[in-house]
Parts: sequence; C-alpha cells; structure tokens
Amino acid sequence: MGDSEGFYMSGFGNECSSEDPRCPGSLPEGQNNPQVCPYGLYAEQLSGSAFTCPRPANKRSWLYRILPSVKHKPFTQIPCGDLTENWDDVEPDPNQIRWLPFTIPKTTDTKVDFVAGLHTICGAGDSKSRNGISIHVFTCNSSMVDRCFNNSDGDFLIVPQQGELLITTEFGKMMVEPNEICVIQQGMRFSVDVFGETRGYLLEVYGAHFELPDLGPIGANGLANPRDFLCPVACYEERTVPTGYTVINKYQGKLFSCRQDFSPFNVVAWHGNYTPYKYNLKNFMVINCVAFDHADPSIFTVLTAKSTRPGVAIADFVIFPPRWGVADHTFRPPYYHRNCMSEFMGLIKGHYEAKEEGFQPGGASLHSVMTPHGPDVDCFEKNTSAELKPERVAEGTMAFMFESSFSMAVTKWGLETCQKLDKSYYQCWEPLRSHFNPNWKPSKQ
Repeated sequence: MGDSEGFYMSGFGNECSSEDPRCPGSLPEGQNNPQVCPYGLYAEQLSGSAFTCPRPANKRSWLYRILPSVKHKPFTQIPCGDLTENWDDVEPDPNQIRWLPFTIPKTTDTKVDFVAGLHTICGAGDSKSRNGISIHVFTCNSSMVDRCFNNSDGDFLIVPQQGELLITTEFGKMMVEPNEICVIQQGMRFSVDVFGETRGYLLEVYGAHFELPDLGPIGANGLANPRDFLCPVACYEERTVPTGYTVINKYQGKLFSCRQDFSPFNVVAWHGNYTPYKYNLKNFMVINCVAFDHADPSIFTVLTAKSTRPGVAIADFVIFPPRWGVADHTFRPPYYHRNCMSEFMGLIKGHYEAKEEGFQPGGASLHSVMTPHGPDVDCFEKNTSAELKPERVAEGTMAFMFESSFSMAVTKWGLETCQKLDKSYYQCWEPLRSHFNPNWKPSKQ
C-alpha cells in the first residue's frame, strides 16, 4: 500500500480492503458500521447493485471518510455542452461512417478540462430505464481544478488515445496511459488531471456493469486475466476549499452541479468489491486461428456488459492487438460482413490492418446494424495474392471496438458540429471489381 498513484491491488472484482498508511487501524474490525468509527470517521456504503442481488453479482464498498458525501449545497442544472442523450436530434443514417481525428483544443486558445471536453458521438436507449449505452470522445488540455465528476447514469470505460490521465477517485489514484483503459463505475466521484493536449474515447453503459467474458472451451486461462486488473489504494485528502468545491453530477442524461467546502476525496479507508480499476492492453493473451479461416472478433473481447439475453451484450469492449497470423489457404484480414450488432471502432496507435490509410489514430468509424463493411480494395487485392507465411499482424498498433446489440443513433455533433466526418469513406470500396470466372475449374493437386 502507499499514498501515491504508483501503488495498486490486483485482481478483477476482488474483495479488497485498503487504508491510508497515515492512519493505521482506520478500518473497523469485525463490522462495517460501528457506533463510533476509528479516527472519528464517517461510515458510508456505496452500492453498485441491488441489496438482494445473488452473491456473485452483489457489488458494494464501505468508505470511511472525514465527512460524508451528503454534506453539500443543493444540485442545480448546468449546461450539458456536447453531452447528450437525445437520439432524435437528426435523422437516422445507415451509411458507413468514418471520422478523421477529433480536434483537441489548443491550450493557447482556451482551457478545456475533461468534463468540458466530453462530446457524445452516438448511442441508444435510456438512462431512466437503465438500459442503453452512449459513446463519447474527450478532447481536453487542462486539469480539473476543485471539481469532480459523478455519473449517476452508468459506468464509464475510458480509453485514452493521446496523453496520460491522472485520475483521482474516492478509492485512490490511478495513472492511465494510452494502451491502458480504466473503468469508473456508477456513482464513483473522480477528477482528471492531464499534462497537455489529451484525447480519448469513452463507452458509457446504463444498467449493467462490465465483467470478464466467459471462456467456454478456451478453458480457465486466456484473454484478459483477472490478476492484471489493478485498483487503487486509499489516499485521502484532508482539504477545505473555502471558495467552494464543485461536484458535477450526470443524472438522467443532464448535468447538475453542487458546491461544498471540502474535497470529496477524503476517504481514509475502504473495503469491498465495487471499485474503479485499470488494465494494460499489452497483457491481453491473444487467442487466434492456427490452421485456417478468420475467427470472429469475439475472441478479442476484454470486457463485456451483458444483457438479459444469453450471449447478447449491451456492449463488448474488443481489441485488435499485435499477434501472429499463420492461417493456411485463408483470406486473413477481416471478412466482408453485415452484422446484427453495431460496431464502433477507434484507433489508439498504428495502422488498422483492413484500412491502412484513412482510419487514423484519434479518429473513429461506425458500422451500424446490418450496414455492410469490410476491407478496402487495397487490402483485398494485396491479401488475395499474398504468400501465406507466418507474419506479425498489427505490430505497433492497437485498434479497438465498442460492439453493441443496440441500434445506435449518431448525434448532431457527430454528423455535423465536429466537422470531422470523412464524406469520402464509401470510396474505399468503389474500385472493388468482379473476379467472377464462369469457366473456373478446380486446380489439380
């Protein structure tokens, strides 16, 4: 344990306990809610599930804090900026959509922090009924000062693409770099420090928490291993803010703020299984074909948020990491495809194998429900004639996909305001030509 961002506990969904070493013995012994807590702290439970959920799905943590989070002035509504849950702003668009890298505001122009830099690209469903998702990008250049964010609507999965994030939470601090991800679960307060021009992607899920996918015939090991997930250790701030500390609350798709005169990161000790956590994508144990054909991208799933239908996700977080391609007599890149799911892709670094030119780091694409997509003409022609020797695929690259069973609507910001829509995207398939030969005969072996 320690008092900085360099210390973590490992394991996914574990029962953990942590106390700031400056206050040894701050965790009550043998009970959660003593009449008087050690050091005169307040006990406060944060529930991430219904009290009566089955034990494997029950999520809660006990926080022992200098002042409880209930001590604040009333919330009042504030402007949402480009954050929205209005999926009817513009007409539906079934086309293949691609965005050029999203613009990061220059520090010399205006200071924009993480919350002010949130922009909703697409989504579906409703936070009130606790069923749906939103996909956002964040583009910012300044740290949050004396303000924190609290999402009452759902979980955030944060994917930094450019610039490090120092995320302070009630549970402790996490440093999250590009090629890492972090999850801030519903109701957890956090603040983001940045160190220059910063950009990334954010998947928000209402009504379900992320979990590790079932492995089935893969067996007990593989994909994202539980031991590689890290959660922070207790690190309290005893800080009064006479000018006022601002808590921003996302509630039913709108933003609200309230003021209080102390830091919300005043948790001296905590225990439970409902925590923020981070994961380094380089630790993903890739499964792939070693004989023939191209496996479905589900074998690259890092985290899933399940729906009530078996095998169908509200959202999957899928990555395409560096790996070996060895399949014989096989078209190795992704195949042409129409999918009953929505596929939103982003690129953290490098070049995506199926579209090496137009798909850029910091940009994105959306292939909606049943919208056809697949490799561009250059990728197809190159790989139908390539010598099929073992090769490294996606070296120096990390692409990812947010896949969802929801049919997502694109926002006005995504289609118009951001001015990053690549209107020539469809042209990457225009040169595809017919190779049909009615006189074809199988070659003699």
